This record gives sequence, C-alpha cells and structure tokens, in this order.
Amino acid sequence: MTATAPDPSPRRWVLLPCAGSGSRAGTERPKQYQVLGGRALVLHTLAAFAAVPGIHRVAVLLAPDDPWFRPLAGRYLDASFLIANCGASTRAGTVFNGLDFLLSQGADPSDWVLVHDAARCLITPALIERLIEACDPDPVGGLLAVPLADTLKQTAAATGAGGPEHRAAVTLDRRDKWLAQTPQMFRIGPLRQALRQAGEAVTDESSAMEAAGFAPRLVPGSARNFKVTWPDDLALAEALLPPSRKEA
Repeated sequence: MTATAPDPSPRRWVLLPCAGSGSRAGTERPKQYQVLGGRALVLHTLAAFAAVPGIHRVAVLLAPDDPWFRPLAGRYLDASFLIANCGASTRAGTVFNGLDFLLSQGADPSDWVLVHDAARCLITPALIERLIEACDPDPVGGLLAVPLADTLKQTAAATGAGGPEHRAAVTLDRRDKWLAQTPQMFRIGPLRQALRQAGEAVTDESSAMEAAGFAPRLVPGSARNFKVTWPDDLALAEALLPPSRKEA
C-alpha cells in the first residue's frame, strides 16, 4: 500500500462505534448509555465533535438491535448526525462496516475519517482540532496518544494458595512507549483496505495501518481523554466532567 497524497480540500467524517456491551464497567446498560451530568455518556462525546468547525458529518454506529440510543438522544441530535445499525461483534468489524456506510452516504475514499471511542466522553474540541491540524497535511494520518509515564511490568504465570495470581517478571523500558487514544484520523480508502487485510483481531485503526506498512503520526493527547472501561472510571468521569456539560 502507498500513502495517499494530501488533498487540500477533503471532507472530514467522524465514526463513533457505539455497539459494545460495556460489560467490564459492571453496569446494567452499556457504559456508553450511563447517565453522567444529566445525560447519556455518549452525548457528551457527540457534543465535543459538534463544537468542532470543519466536521462534515458524524455517524453513530449502533448494534443491529440497539434499544437505547434513539430514546436517550432525542432532542440532542440534528441533521448533521447519521445513525447506522451496522455494529459487528468486534470493533474492527464495526468500523469496517461504518466505512462502507460512509461511502454509501457519498463519502470519497480520499476523505478523512476520525474514529473515536464513544466511551471517551471527556474528549474536548481543542484535542480534536489539535489532531486535525497535525494530520491534515500528513500523507498517512495519525492518532492522539500520550507517552507512558508509569513503570511498565510484564507478568509471569503463577499460582498461589488462592489460585492463579499475577506476579511481576520483568520491568520493560518505557522510554519509547505511548498509550494510544482516539480519535484516530486516516483517509477512508487506505483505512478500509488496511482493516480488510488485518482482519477483526486488531483493536484500533492505527494497528491496521501499521500492519499495512504505514507509520501513523502520534499527536500528544491528554490523560483526561481516557476510555471509561471499569466501574471506577464512571465516577472519575463524573468528577472531571466540566460544569458546562452538566445539565441543571
């Protein structure tokens, strides 16, 4: 595969995979639909993209039988948002289906697409704009990421009196390690081809592009742009939610 030459006037689309069950968060409904600050978590995510100039359309990708999104979204959505019940069993499958959906809506393979985790609800317009500014002139694209600050341990299998347990086996060099975040921004055509080649095992779009021979650009993100995954993450997101995003 070869990099796509920069286009001075491509459109920018957004894909928001919203088809996961969120089982690790320990909630009765998928984590993206938990209420934070008076509205569903995913709506805080959508609000950030709605505040960014230059975004053409945002497509929310739902599970085929999703009963949650439309009732919760209600008045918060307008004609700039697209909804597609094309969620698959994996993130990669959902994004691949979403890219096909964008093409069916008139997107061009040379257009940009920003793929973002619905559960990264603390994303800000400033971070999104930082990614766009860095990637617009880039022939490949890139992603938000933060350098690893903590000491990184690798575990070895061990069994204690209470059964399997984790024990540190070796400390890894963290100097060249980054934590990948989203949005991740690539051209629709190359990303679609990379995902087709990589299969559904990849956990983010950058992984697929790397496997295809590309070197995505790392754009400094923020520790606050974390993905709500575990039960404690919901309380942390609530505490960090800006007052402007909370409903009275």
